[in-house]
Amino acid sequence: MAGGNAQATSDLKTRAVAGVAMAAVATGLLWLGGMVFLALALVVSALVLREWCTITRAASPRVLYLIALTVLAASFGLASGGRWAVAAALAPGVGAVLALVGVVARVRAARWVGAGLVYATVPGLALVWLRSQPEGFRLVLWLMLAVVLTDTCAYFAGRRFGGPKLAPRLSPKKTWSGLIGGMAGAALGSWVLGAAFGLTLEASGLLAGAAAALAVVAQAGDLGESALKRAFDVKDSGSILPGHGGIMDRVDGLIAAAAVVALAELLGLGIGAIL
Repeated sequence: MAGGNAQATSDLKTRAVAGVAMAAVATGLLWLGGMVFLALALVVSALVLREWCTITRAASPRVLYLIALTVLAASFGLASGGRWAVAAALAPGVGAVLALVGVVARVRAARWVGAGLVYATVPGLALVWLRSQPEGFRLVLWLMLAVVLTDTCAYFAGRRFGGPKLAPRLSPKKTWSGLIGGMAGAALGSWVLGAAFGLTLEASGLLAGAAAALAVVAQAGDLGESALKRAFDVKDSGSILPGHGGIMDRVDGLIAAAAVVALAELLGLGIGAIL
């Protein structure tokens, strides 16, 4: 038992150190913005696509994966030139074509590669687009902080309080107490961030409320990836990050949250205006 506790403590320390390092790098590149942040989003999106294809066993035939990777890169290239509409439509369009080919020609890999192309590309573009907005740094920083606090607080609250499972068939370790803890952590952190930004008490409250709602979205994204891995009997999406598994294991909540926040901003329902 003692050996197990020591191993768990060591794993937690490794996870914490790696998490802090990733957060520091991501925040620095976010602050720089422009092509630097776009390059980060491109690399992460490409790694997500690779892990998706590995999980779903759709990396072969390799030509399909290379087509998807080329489209992903082209989408970010278009975004770098400000052609957002074309960039946002390219991946879903090609993804739909690949899925159609998969159905008609009964090529299973084509369907999964098409879905992976959309999953990896659209949220990455969403983050770059959000960063390009007038208050883009604050907006994406808030988004990233809310997701990180959701994951962290949900983990510790779930371990501390336990209780009924959130979705036992998808992720046996997730609990309702973890979800509530994640929502509370995201809300509190966002309220503090709002105060640091010099926002009014009302604006900080709105930021906190939005973060609590976003925590639910992030947890849904996490559960979605868990469902995918369970369907293919995979434990981790990869092993590139010490103590964390793969890239998808770290950004699954961010993928869902980024897409939702970008959509809200496009519809004029986002929080960018109060930042």
